Amino acid sequence: MINVALPKGRLGEKAYEVLAQAGYECPAILEKNRKLTFENPAKGVRYFWVKPSDVSIYVERGAADVGIAGKDILLEYQPDVYELLDLKMGCCRMCVAGREDLYVDPEKALRVATKFPHIAAKYYESKSREIDIIKLNGSIELAPILGLSDVIVDIVETGKTLAENHLAPLETIVDISARFISNKVSYKFKHRQIVEMCQAIEKNL
Repeated sequence: MINVALPKGRLGEKAYEVLAQAGYECPAILEKNRKLTFENPAKGVRYFWVKPSDVSIYVERGAADVGIAGKDILLEYQPDVYELLDLKMGCCRMCVAGREDLYVDPEKALRVATKFPHIAAKYYESKSREIDIIKLNGSIELAPILGLSDVIVDIVETGKTLAENHLAPLETIVDISARFISNKVSYKFKHRQIVEMCQAIEKNL
């Protein structure tokens, strides 16, 4: 049985559709109930829904053999897993955003509000720019509006929320999409099954 961690929400539902088309369907997952795990012994697969940011933890720790995680999560938390496939879904960008007329004294530390402190720190380190990171968990766009930060580092999909708050993407750090990841020990001991699943998914992308 291969244990698959799916991220809750639209991305996970889309990923499950691809897995089902690849021959790993599990009808129980579509039923309206409060169950946490769903399996199809005939297909040798067991699914469970977890918070998107937790997928890589379940996979890294071996509770799941494989899973679907956003590249943003992999870059931020750097889990010790194998990244096997770019699923080319959930596509967006990790951007620096702020007011279009932003001016910051280059002699002063740039105040950066973000949910992704590691990604932000690494990006500005590559530019040799001194920053002051402000870790937030929600409504990141509010920080520059209220003067808490100069810029934000966040995921941008359409840019609509930014525009509605008189902000704009200023720099793109990296393109983001969902990735198919594997636990390293599982990849060794369930190698054939995981490789077959990976190939079947790739054919259906």
